[in-house]
Amino acid sequence: MRSRLLPLLALLAACAPSRIPGTDVADSKENRAVYEVIRQYGEALRKRDAAAILLLVSPDYYDGSGTPDAADDVSREILVKHLAQDLSRVESVAVDMGVKRIDVNGNEARAEVFYDAAYRVITPAGPVAKRPSDVAEMRFRRADGAWKITAGL
Repeated sequence: MRSRLLPLLALLAACAPSRIPGTDVADSKENRAVYEVIRQYGEALRKRDAAAILLLVSPDYYDGSGTPDAADDVSREILVKHLAQDLSRVESVAVDMGVKRIDVNGNEARAEVFYDAAYRVITPAGPVAKRPSDVAEMRFRRADGAWKITAGL
């Protein structure tokens, strides 16, 4: 009986969709392109490279921050104005990011991203250690053949 199951198991394994390494995300051209933007964002964040992050951000970036209060909303204009200064007050950045899901629908995409970070914020009273981790949704739009982040930083 066992020898009859081996060919069936081999066939099932061959039919299983391939995954982006380290994820449960199906490895397709679109998913891989969105995944690459997320990877580049994580790398730029670790380097505290505001210019590299802004290259990944759509001109129409807008994040409502999940609250009804517009005071905490973030637009691309706000990122351009404050990101470099905000990152300059952060030191010893370690960020691990994992992609749980990517959904592409035409020129729009959403990704469920887990992050685990550790860093210090420089304050007038001295450095303050932070250790956030969460699952967040990032949104993307494809324009001129390139995926850009439209929300979720």
